[in-house]
Amino acid sequence: MPSSRPAFPLFDWLTQRAAGLLLHPTCLPGDQGIGVLDGAVDVLLGFLKNAGLRYWQVCPLGPTGFGDSPYQCFSAFAGNPYLVDLAPLQQLGLLDPEDLHTLRALPADSVDFGQIYALKWPLFFKAHARFRAAPNMALPYGDFDSFCADQAGWLDPYALFMALKDHFGTAPYWEWPDSLRSCQAARKSTLARSKEISLGADAYRFSQYLFFGQWQHVRTRAQELGIQIIGDAPIFVARDSADAWSRPELFQLDRATSRPRTVAGVPPDYFSAEGQLWGNPLYDWAQHKAEGYAWWIARLRANFALCDVVRIDHFRGFDSYWAIPADSPTARNGEWQPGPGLGFFQKIREKLPDCRLIAEDLGELLPSVHTLRQATGLPGMAILQFAFGETAENHYLPHNLRANSVLYPGTHDNDTTLGWYAAASEAARHHARIYFRVDGAAINWDFIRAGYASVSRLFVMPLQDLLGLGSHARFNIPGTPAGNWRWRYAAGQLERLSHESAAYLSELAALYGRT
Repeated sequence: MPSSRPAFPLFDWLTQRAAGLLLHPTCLPGDQGIGVLDGAVDVLLGFLKNAGLRYWQVCPLGPTGFGDSPYQCFSAFAGNPYLVDLAPLQQLGLLDPEDLHTLRALPADSVDFGQIYALKWPLFFKAHARFRAAPNMALPYGDFDSFCADQAGWLDPYALFMALKDHFGTAPYWEWPDSLRSCQAARKSTLARSKEISLGADAYRFSQYLFFGQWQHVRTRAQELGIQIIGDAPIFVARDSADAWSRPELFQLDRATSRPRTVAGVPPDYFSAEGQLWGNPLYDWAQHKAEGYAWWIARLRANFALCDVVRIDHFRGFDSYWAIPADSPTARNGEWQPGPGLGFFQKIREKLPDCRLIAEDLGELLPSVHTLRQATGLPGMAILQFAFGETAENHYLPHNLRANSVLYPGTHDNDTTLGWYAAASEAARHHARIYFRVDGAAINWDFIRAGYASVSRLFVMPLQDLLGLGSHARFNIPGTPAGNWRWRYAAGQLERLSHESAAYLSELAALYGRT
C-alpha cells in the first residue's frame, strides 16, 4: 500500500535566520486603559527596525469574552474592538472630548477588562449612532457598506450573535430560547428583525470596520519597515462563540440542547498537575472533511489578511486530541481521539499554497505527532526554560535543537525568564549557569544571547525578558481562570530599552546571521 506521507514536506518556508519580539497589542502603553492601535505601535515598530528584529509576534486578535483570554474569543474571524484607538473618532466628531476622560482614569500598567467592557462599548454605540446620523461622513478606513458586504459571510452571524447576547444580558447562547439557539433559526425570528437587534448588530459591524481599518494601517507600516507579523490561531473555538452558534454541524454538539458531550483540554503535564480543562467544543472532523475543510480554509485566509505568518496553537490536536466528558471537573478524565491528520494539511496546501504556518508542538507528544510535523515540514517550537535540570539529552537544550524551529526563552504561557530562574530548582539554575558559563546575574540576557546563537532559524523573545522583568510581568498562568492577560509596559521602558539595547540587539543579529 502506498504511504500517505508526501515525498517532500508540504511547507518549507522558514529558510532564513531571523529574530523577533513577542508582545500582544493589549500590552502597549497609552491613556485608554488598554493598548490600542495608536502611535505606540509606530514606536514599537521603530524599535524593532532599529534593533534588527524582523518579526512581531502577537497572540490571537479576536474579541475576548469571559476570562479575557485571547484564546477564547467570540469569533474566530472577528477582530478585538478593545484595540481600536478612539482618539480619531473624537477628532471626527463621532465622540466628544470628555468621552475619553473616563478611560484615561484607568490604570496605566495593567488592563482592567471589566472597566474596559463597561466604558468602551457604550462609546462604540455612541460613535455608530452619530455615524449613521451623518450618512455623508467620510472615514479614513474606506467605505463601511463595502466592508460589510465583503465580510458578510462571518460578519453577519457575528454581529447578530453579539446583539442577541446583549439582549439576553450576555447569557451564553444555549440558554437563549429554543428558537434562537442556531443562527439559521434566529434569522427567521421576529426579534432578529426588531429595531433593537438590527441597530445593535450594525453597531457591532461598525466596531469591526474600525478594527480592520486601523489594523490595516499597522500592517502597512510594518511592511514599509520590513517587519512581518506572526499571528496566532487557536485550534479550537470558544464554546460560547458565533462560530459554534452559526455552524453547529461542524462541532460535536447535541443538536437538541446545543451542549457538548465532550470538550477540549489536555491531560496533566508540566503546566498543570490536573491538566487543563479548556471546555471548547470539539470538531466533527468527518463533517469538515466532507466539506473539503472549507471553514478552516476560510479561517486561515482571514488570519493571513491580518498577518504574514500564523502560529497554529495545539498542533498535536491535528494528530490526536484529548476528549474530556463535558461533566468532568478536571482534565484528568479523558481519552485520545484521532484528529484529521496529514490530509488536513494537504488540503490547506492545495488551497493556500503560499501560507506560512508555525506548529505549536509543545507538551507530551506521541511519536505520531512528530511524524505529522515532519511530514508537513512546518517549523515547530522550542522553549529554553524547559531545557535545564535534566540530562544532556533534553531536546530543548540548544545543542539538540533543529534548524527548522522557532525558539523562545518562554512564551505567553511561561513566567518571565527572571521569574523562572527565581522559582526554579537549584539543580536547574546550576545547570543553566554551567551550560552558559555564566553566574546567572543577568540570566535573561544569557538566554537571549543563546537564542541568537542557536541553530533555530527563528528566535523570538518576550518584551518582558528584554526589559529584565520578574514574575509580576507574567502574562498568563495556564489553568487559572482569572487575573491573566493584564500586564502592560510603560512608554518610558521601551524608550530606555531602545537607547540602551537596540544597537546591541542589532549587533547580535549581525553576529549570528539574523539580519
